[in-house]
Amino acid sequence: MDRTDGARYRRIVDELRARIEQGELAPGDRVPSTREITRQWGVAMATATKALTELRRTGLVRAVPGVGTVVAAPEPPTSATPPPGPVKAPVRAAAPEPRGGQDPALTAERIVTAATAVADAEGLAALSMRRVAAELGVATMSLYRHVADKDDLLVRMMDAAFVRWTFPDERPDGWREPLALAARMLWDTFRRHPWLAPALSMTRPQVVASALPLTEWVLDALDGRGLDPWTAFTTHLTLFNYVRGTAINVEAESTAMADSGLDAEEWMATQEPALLALMATGRFPMLERHVTGGYDFDLDRLFEFGLQRILDGIAVLIDGPAAGGPAAG
Repeated sequence: MDRTDGARYRRIVDELRARIEQGELAPGDRVPSTREITRQWGVAMATATKALTELRRTGLVRAVPGVGTVVAAPEPPTSATPPPGPVKAPVRAAAPEPRGGQDPALTAERIVTAATAVADAEGLAALSMRRVAAELGVATMSLYRHVADKDDLLVRMMDAAFVRWTFPDERPDGWREPLALAARMLWDTFRRHPWLAPALSMTRPQVVASALPLTEWVLDALDGRGLDPWTAFTTHLTLFNYVRGTAINVEAESTAMADSGLDAEEWMATQEPALLALMATGRFPMLERHVTGGYDFDLDRLFEFGLQRILDGIAVLIDGPAAGGPAAG
């Protein structure tokens, strides 16, 4: 952190402390998240995280899983001078709690919820066992009684993300609409959890039990369509990887917006002068023709366009070269 970032960090801490001490933010009120701080103060995510960490360290705020960081209730005042009376013999320190002071309320579900909240708000790079422990207000080592390690935690987070899926009791006719439904459900899940697509591996896939119903749904829709097992399963993987590959841009955009303070449209506006200068050279007439007047870049629209082209290709595979239109299947 350079000197400028250090000054901004102190200003953020001082301003939030003043709002708390003046009662503008009361106990239990949510304080700005790291992402909101990056937008309001124009700082990097690391600076925002450091500011909230300092407020937690001083006891002004605390993390509440599933809610966020809230103003902590003030501790009851204690007398600095003991009342007069007979001097008592020193009290021997209490023996440590068994198993290192285990929190009986700590569960794997609470850990997964807190970890997911961190990853949703700040991305996978911000996730660590230490960070999750800090959010829960427990010792880092206490997490390992419930999850084996960070990889185990990540698989549990994936499982919790996919377990919300509910497929219709009756599958739509044909194969195209069932595949489109599965792809859109997957896209919505990746949208809800931007870290999920980058976390899933295609070459070393994690065993996530709650994600398997999607595989079963797609393979069932393709069954009896004249595809051999390898082709059918590869079709499923192709569809899955198209959705995942497009969704990887969701977290990248979230991170870029947090770091720059600019959304995609605002960032594109900063690039316009350089692009127009290139167009003025006359070297790229086709590009100039297609971007003149601005290109409406919408990730959801891009996803849907690509999904339909993937389905068109599967239609050719199943029904032959004459197929491929939206009505196929």
